[in-house]
Amino acid sequence: MGLKLFIREHLSFVLFEVLLVLFILSLYWLDGFRNMSTAIYTMIISIILIISFLGLRYFRRQSYLNKITYLPQTMEDALQKNAKSSEHCQTESYLQELYRVYQHEVQVLYASQNRQEKFLNQWIHQMKTPVSVLELLLQEDEPLDKKSVQEEVDRIKRGLEMVLMNARLDRFEDDMQIEQVCLKHIVNATINENKRLFITNRVFPETQIDEDLIVASDSKWLKFILGQFITNAVKYTFEQNKRIIVAATKDNSAVKLTIRDEGIGIPKSDLTRVTKAFFTGENGRKTGESTGMGLYLASEICEKLGHQFEIESEVGVGTTITLTFQ
Repeated sequence: MGLKLFIREHLSFVLFEVLLVLFILSLYWLDGFRNMSTAIYTMIISIILIISFLGLRYFRRQSYLNKITYLPQTMEDALQKNAKSSEHCQTESYLQELYRVYQHEVQVLYASQNRQEKFLNQWIHQMKTPVSVLELLLQEDEPLDKKSVQEEVDRIKRGLEMVLMNARLDRFEDDMQIEQVCLKHIVNATINENKRLFITNRVFPETQIDEDLIVASDSKWLKFILGQFITNAVKYTFEQNKRIIVAATKDNSAVKLTIRDEGIGIPKSDLTRVTKAFFTGENGRKTGESTGMGLYLASEICEKLGHQFEIESEVGVGTTITLTFQ
């Protein structure tokens, strides 16, 4: 198979060489040269030289030709280095690099699919709780407690929003629209969307943001980020009548937004890992509701939007999240 491929590849070269020798002999014939023995000798020498050149070329390329003729059984078979000429060595280097890029893309895709699958399974498991509570409320003979129903519906809505945002994260650039956003309006809208959560936990929001503070961001994604920060702050504030303070300051061209709670705080051992996917930590085990995806999604979105994101916390004192807009 390798020999056939070599012959097909060099057939045009052989024909060109034959035509070239005949053309040169024709020129000599037209110039009055009539010695046939010299012409035959020239043809024989040319044929010998061509065969010798092609034979040596085939010998050097035999292993490479055999390699590309037979289909590989494994990737290791395809990536073996058998070429000797500079051209084919470069071809094999190209294939090696192409395989490395392919492996990287496959690993990224596998990690993304694995993350999506794991998150979805975990989310489905957690959504069983509010659904079960709603079923129990419906089975009671007493009048339906609308407040309890609304609490469970809110939990399902927050869970659905997180799933949708996680699904859109891989196509973030297609769903992003940077514009000038009034920071106070976005914060107030986010707090109003979670007002029942504040009322249920008896935690009070306090804002300290000027009306004229404008930042460049995507309003939808920014609202989701702030929603994660605020719901976490409320969820991990176990004592009643505590405050969650949302303040913003302008430092030169940068705007810093801080969300400070008076909750249980994050242990130092967990502080560097809270933005990793599926990490729930010590606090997550206390509530039993954490998916470990809220801060992970928030940090990923902040990176894509170009916002800096920092967390400071002290156990028993509270947590402060700082979001910097450049």
